[in-house]
Amino acid sequence: MTPSWRKPAGALMMIASIFIWAVLIANLAETVSGWPVLAQMLFYAFVGIIWIVPMKPLLRWMETGRWRV
Repeated sequence: MTPSWRKPAGALMMIASIFIWAVLIANLAETVSGWPVLAQMLFYAFVGIIWIVPMKPLLRWMETGRWRV
């Protein structure tokens, strides 16, 4: 079996998307810092988990070459 180009390309896309997500959230830090502590905690917990959602199709594409099942 020859190695697939999808895995390195997918890894680069994952790194790029995580970087972009982190920059977007960091840009909101000043606004969020004015919120009550509980709201900040919930916000950061939510955005800390939600970035995983787009990774599932990307990982599927890396393995199979298809975006959908």
